[in-house]
Amino acid sequence: MNGLDAKTLLLGPLKIRQSKYFKILILVLFVSFNFRLDAPLHSGEALLTTQQNIHKESFVSKALNISGNAVVTIETERKVSTSGEGLFPPGILNDPYFERFFGQRGLQIPRSRIEKGQGSGVIFSKEGLVLTNAHVIEKTDQLIVGLSDGRRVLGTVVGQDSLTDLAVIKLKAKGPWPTAPLGDSDQLKVGDWAIAVGNPFGLENTVTLGIISNLNRDVAQLGISDKRIDLIQTDAAINPGNSGGPLLNSDGEVIGINTLIRSGPGAGLGFAIPINRARKIAKDLISNGRAKHPMIGVTLSSNIKQKSKFLSQRGMGAIIKYVAPNSPAEQGGLKINDLIISINNKIISTPSDVVQKINQNNLTSTLKIKILRNNIEYIKIIKPIDIYDMRY
Repeated sequence: MNGLDAKTLLLGPLKIRQSKYFKILILVLFVSFNFRLDAPLHSGEALLTTQQNIHKESFVSKALNISGNAVVTIETERKVSTSGEGLFPPGILNDPYFERFFGQRGLQIPRSRIEKGQGSGVIFSKEGLVLTNAHVIEKTDQLIVGLSDGRRVLGTVVGQDSLTDLAVIKLKAKGPWPTAPLGDSDQLKVGDWAIAVGNPFGLENTVTLGIISNLNRDVAQLGISDKRIDLIQTDAAINPGNSGGPLLNSDGEVIGINTLIRSGPGAGLGFAIPINRARKIAKDLISNGRAKHPMIGVTLSSNIKQKSKFLSQRGMGAIIKYVAPNSPAEQGGLKINDLIISINNKIISTPSDVVQKINQNNLTSTLKIKILRNNIEYIKIIKPIDIYDMRY
């Protein structure tokens, strides 16, 4: 093989290899060029997507669009009379000669002042009916209801119920009125979204978000003995002035009426009256001017296994601690230390279960109550009466 042939043999593969690398280089440059051209387009799309996400309506906004306009401010005025200061210094009025001369003691001048208050409410009927708390409108002389559109109209109390802290107001003007749909509080679960709407501290249309923290919270656990309700507990902030406003679910339905907050230790907890309970009370107030509360006349406590004196040592049920004289419970044969284990074939776990079953009963139906007494089961048939008809 001569030198020329050798050179040809060496250059041939080299050219082929260079050509191959050249094609690869061109391909890399082409891809890189396209990538650089496409980059601004992708960035623009990303920016557009970001803007769309920014303007995307949240479920809270959607809920407010459904019920927000039905939330109202309730301003109350009541005249409070107080004994004013006398015409003379107190020491002189104690002088018997002074008393004999004027013929009376004190000569006090009565004084009066206007006490104002504020709360929230929600319109739930096209007829202009408003649900709120009884303590918001208690002993009021004048009600002014402020709507979200700026209207201010007079209101009149249809009825109020102190036991459940609920009241219904009628707007004294012609509609149309915005209304909020009522949900089903029996379908609530711990962890569901909760949206509290109201006018705390006079700040209209304030919205707070949280979750349902607990259900069927016995009001007695909060140290309140003059109410008869089980409450929804939420961590959505409920502040003074929110009382009477609605607690909404994520669909914008009213699931509760905000009623109180926990101050001091454990602050940050809010409570609402379940809307199913409020709906029933409102119906009674509209029809009769007062609510009906079935009762049998017992005081109950939890059956804690370690403290139970029963031979069975059951951990569930409600122990009867007191039976009111002449009550349906006494007439039906219930006694102190009886353990209620079921009502109408539904197992009883706590005293609140008993209250719930009695509240769900009407005044024309009887209750089939199964008790445990001295480790023997008995069935008692008891017909509740209205608590206002109870004579002690």
